[in-house]
Amino acid sequence: MLNGEIRSKVDQVWNAFWAGGIANPLEVIEQITYLLFMRGLDDIQTREENKANTLGRPIERVIFPEGVYRTVRDEETGEVKEEIPYSALRWSRFKNDDPARMFAIVSESVFPFLRDMAEKGTAHAEHMKGARFTIPTPALLAKVVDMLAEIPLEDRDTKGDLYEYMLGKIASAGQNGQFRTPRHIIRMMVEMTAPTPKDTICDPASGTCGFLVAAGEYLRDNHPALFRDKELLKHFHEGMFHGYDFDSTMLRIGSMNMQLHGVESADIRYRDSLATGHADDADKYSLILANPPFAGSLDYETTAADLLSIVKTKKTELLFMALFIKLLKPGGRAAVIVPDGVLFGSSKAHKAIRKMLVDDHKLDAIVKLPSGVFKPYAGVSTAIVFFTKTNSGGTDHVWFYDVQADGMSLDDKRQLLVAEDKFGPLPKVGLSEDEHAKNNLPDVVARWAERAGAERDNPRTGQSFTVPREEIAEAGYDLSLNRYKEVVHEATDHRPPKEIITELLALEDEITAGLKELEAML
Repeated sequence: MLNGEIRSKVDQVWNAFWAGGIANPLEVIEQITYLLFMRGLDDIQTREENKANTLGRPIERVIFPEGVYRTVRDEETGEVKEEIPYSALRWSRFKNDDPARMFAIVSESVFPFLRDMAEKGTAHAEHMKGARFTIPTPALLAKVVDMLAEIPLEDRDTKGDLYEYMLGKIASAGQNGQFRTPRHIIRMMVEMTAPTPKDTICDPASGTCGFLVAAGEYLRDNHPALFRDKELLKHFHEGMFHGYDFDSTMLRIGSMNMQLHGVESADIRYRDSLATGHADDADKYSLILANPPFAGSLDYETTAADLLSIVKTKKTELLFMALFIKLLKPGGRAAVIVPDGVLFGSSKAHKAIRKMLVDDHKLDAIVKLPSGVFKPYAGVSTAIVFFTKTNSGGTDHVWFYDVQADGMSLDDKRQLLVAEDKFGPLPKVGLSEDEHAKNNLPDVVARWAERAGAERDNPRTGQSFTVPREEIAEAGYDLSLNRYKEVVHEATDHRPPKEIITELLALEDEITAGLKELEAML
């Protein structure tokens, strides 16, 4: 976790951006992302130089070559005023310049350099093609650079936490129904799907790459041996993580998020997941984690034909379900957030996709989330669907869990209701019964592990229970939890009507007597 001092510095810079006229939080993060990227490039070159000096051989990977990057000429005479060497573009150099000089170097040389790298197809500059420098003043740039220079980014955890803290400041929904998935919900989904070192993980609506980052952190915590295995390590950095998005800002932010969390070459690329054919990615991934946008309807003309062949619909949430099935390899598993309508919608397409999950694949679980989980972005009711692609059925019992509290208030403020060490799906200390009522997530993870055992005997009056496949089929493949949950009504003893009438008449007599007494006094 970031200490209070670093958080305070980030807040100060954030406020300075706002005071400088940059009010869009995504733009603030984007500008800081570019500077972090420049610092990262300088760190790579420094490591390469140290390695070359130690081994006594030439540098293998040159980012900032020798020589002049740009020549500045007088507009009237054409005479050379200054030559800007590549070395002047390095973070370690320009961070020590005075604000005016730094501003000129970064705006006129560093950003064109980033775009040049992108045009040349350099892997680590892939998402910098549209890089624009929008920091308005030298003073603000100096303040941001000083803040980033003081943060020890050699530590992967600090880098990751810094970025997560900034991403937490995105306080408004983006376009196309995008909104940020709460990190504790992501961690719960990752815990339940338990990624392995050999998994190939995809999020087809990756945004800031929160799901992929959480999966990487899970592997670091639970499979540290993979970092000592050359093949598994190569797979972790280059072949494990795949994310698609069609928002270039999100691609830049997501790509930087992966780099800062220690994944060097994640496959984060531009793709309109619902409009592009998927022949090259079909049956490719062993784990899908996603919270796709629920933007409503698309035209058939703009929708990928291979998805329409699975389910004929214009609804984006159903098309994404078809996409998940298409992308998973047989035996691959998925944990995806869907709006409640997917579970009980009565259209032909809704029923078809649910029937497919239950009859053609293995539907594992439905975890219903409280409707306030995505506030302040949206108040939509959602659920997490867990399934395994089999192409041959396999659904036996479906496990249901009714999450009533996630550890935070379910209003727009979303304040913590439990102490930090008791928050999230894996709290550091156990929860009491009262605390469980405020944070159900640890119970979800614990009971998930027992879904094929003790959970089978749970009564349907509890928070979790299982329903056999046959019963779901008989109910028209309705997957809403309330369809199967039993509500126990407490018996209430009512007094006999005659007794109540007698009591009312006695009260009326008392009132009449009182009024007569009052009249006599007057």
